[in-house]
Amino acid sequence: MTDRLRWGILATGGIAHSFTNDLKLNGFTVQAVGSRSQAGADAFAAEFDIPNAHGSYEALVNDPEVDVIYVSTPHPVHAENARLVLEAGKHVLVEKPFTLNAGEARELAALAAEKGLLALEAMWTRYLPHMVRIREILAEGTLGEVRSLIADHTQKLSDDPAHRINALELGGGALLDLGIYPVSFAWDLFGEPATIQSTATFKSTGADAQIVAVFGYDGGRIATTVSASDTRGPNVATVLGTEARIDIDAVWYTPTTFRVVAHDGTVLESYESEVVGRGMHFQAEAVERLVAAGTLGGDLLTIDESVAIMRTLDTIREQIGLRYPGE
Repeated sequence: MTDRLRWGILATGGIAHSFTNDLKLNGFTVQAVGSRSQAGADAFAAEFDIPNAHGSYEALVNDPEVDVIYVSTPHPVHAENARLVLEAGKHVLVEKPFTLNAGEARELAALAAEKGLLALEAMWTRYLPHMVRIREILAEGTLGEVRSLIADHTQKLSDDPAHRINALELGGGALLDLGIYPVSFAWDLFGEPATIQSTATFKSTGADAQIVAVFGYDGGRIATTVSASDTRGPNVATVLGTEARIDIDAVWYTPTTFRVVAHDGTVLESYESEVVGRGMHFQAEAVERLVAAGTLGGDLLTIDESVAIMRTLDTIREQIGLRYPGE
């Protein structure tokens, strides 16, 4: 791609550092950064050699030298910040989960369509090379009839009640931070579930600590997802078919290795990722490709699917009795 889009980074937290580092490592144009303070913007700009540093989000979205903006703020303000970007006439890549709930997601989708702009959820796992290859293997029929998915995303994170992961007012908890990965993977493989069964345990702050969701699909397929913020598990995933399976190694939602294994134990294929950086730039490549092609609804992960995934997360929250302040 010769005509690169000029990226703006909205907010300067840890995930913004990871994303910006991958952009810089892989030749993208990072033109500007916006923070809630000028000092924060200046420090981030100096770290990554970014030309324009803005002391407010409003100044960033109105920068005429920026084409697309990555939103990396906490979950409850994703919709507000993405709306700010779209109203300013810029394309937007919104950190996952797309919004706090399906209602906000529908409003963003409608606004993006009205403005003729791209709004894409930053579910970076979808675009990683090993996931691309896995979808090819499934399409080739190597596994036979695909019957089930088992995936976990379990981390031992901070127990501090003030930490973001434990703060309901910041959308904290295992589901939106961690569970979104296996839930989105299940959607990628099987589409919308016909049935959802969920259970969870909670921390003293009210945030969900552990959550299990089992999805049922037409034809008898099943996806089992396990997420936790207070225990670290293997962080692997397995796709099971009638003829073979795919074992995805830790950490399955990042660049990693996998094997295709027949029922007799024969390894039919081994795959090893070769990625510069963490691999978050592949979603940026998708943004630039989609904008260039005028495919503003998305393709690999459409905005309609992001809305529907939020609806699935809403159903899980309803089943376990989880509400966020202000809802």
